Amino acid sequence: MWVDMKEQTIAGLDIGSSNIRMVVGQEYLDGNEHKLQILGAAEMPAEGIHRGSITSADTAVQAITACIEKLERMSGVPIESATVGITGTHIVPQTSRGVVAVGKVNGEILKADLERAIEAARAIATPANYEILHVIPRHSIIDGQISIKDPLGMTGTRLEVDTLIIQGFSSEIRNFTKCIYRTGLEIDDLVFSLLATAEGVLTHKQRELGCALLNIGASTTSIIVYEEGEVIHAVVLPYGSDHITNDIAIGLRIPLEVAEKIKCDYGKLIGKEVNKKLDIDLAEIDEHEQGMVSMKMISQIVDARVEEIFDKIELEFKKIGRSGMLPAGVILTGGGSRLHGIIESAKKFLKLPTSFAQQKTVLNPIEALFDQGYTTATSLALWGLSAHAKSAQHNAFFFGLENSIDVPGRVKKWFKALLP
Repeated sequence: MWVDMKEQTIAGLDIGSSNIRMVVGQEYLDGNEHKLQILGAAEMPAEGIHRGSITSADTAVQAITACIEKLERMSGVPIESATVGITGTHIVPQTSRGVVAVGKVNGEILKADLERAIEAARAIATPANYEILHVIPRHSIIDGQISIKDPLGMTGTRLEVDTLIIQGFSSEIRNFTKCIYRTGLEIDDLVFSLLATAEGVLTHKQRELGCALLNIGASTTSIIVYEEGEVIHAVVLPYGSDHITNDIAIGLRIPLEVAEKIKCDYGKLIGKEVNKKLDIDLAEIDEHEQGMVSMKMISQIVDARVEEIFDKIELEFKKIGRSGMLPAGVILTGGGSRLHGIIESAKKFLKLPTSFAQQKTVLNPIEALFDQGYTTATSLALWGLSAHAKSAQHNAFFFGLENSIDVPGRVKKWFKALLP
């Protein structure tokens, strides 16, 4: 039985290279558990954006505004703020370790000690013109004792905290947030998109055993790798499903719109599934086109580009020594994961168990949310719900969230200072 309905509405905004997707929900309190009831979801073509970066501010503002207005009409609620995801090849990870002396005489480690250790880890030499988005504590070391998940209440004299720092290019972040503020939308939190997606779809067991979440978008593929519950690697690669479309368009000498439809409808990846004698009449796809194209040729074009994308992913696994060594396997999401046969292709090239991402429970999910393209937007809304519902419990993950630099707040002040 639902009790104590709250008026708090929570939205998640995912700005990709091909589509802008937004989800809004209502927070419910069921006993002591906070849940999200989905009220609506909207999608608009992304314009003025490429590989997660703003290429035309005015065009991007118009596209984001159109998506917000569409969602407001659909859900019937005004949307004033949202948790916003940011991605792009400018996002880079860096490991750092903070070391402090325990403050109390009896050696008991308090929250203040953890805060000082994370501040020490944050004080690294970041690349020029980069901002810190997240400081994620991975584990602690007390007087040489390693791999401590939660050091609070333990005793020692020297505390070390090993962290993963997610950084983004300052001008990219400012341009991105400036466009959002120009729509009139407030930013509740600015989050590395794949980090929010991981929290929305990965189970505790998957993160403990070791897994990789791959978000295959239009222009980029994002990778985040977990082991023993910790983020051990994160990267954004400049390859996505649009590269497949481009190859089909060039190989068959057809418009991009027709190539996209062929990719979605006929782009089989596994050779044994392809009828080599099957020909496709282009006129059935687009009345302005003519000629016949063999299914075999389409399959060869798609398979070659997909193999290249998975080769780049495999190279990232090799960099961290996890090639073929993630027991919970690979979890796929993103619009590019809708390609026919991609599960089999991932198993073939990565040599790991592979499955599609499953969204954690939300109430009354609308049909659109079953599309892998909406996974990030829904996860961003759930991230906002978790941040709003946080209690006094301070595990390593939520402690890391509290100590992320307030990028939205800083950029908001910077942007408003420019206004007359």
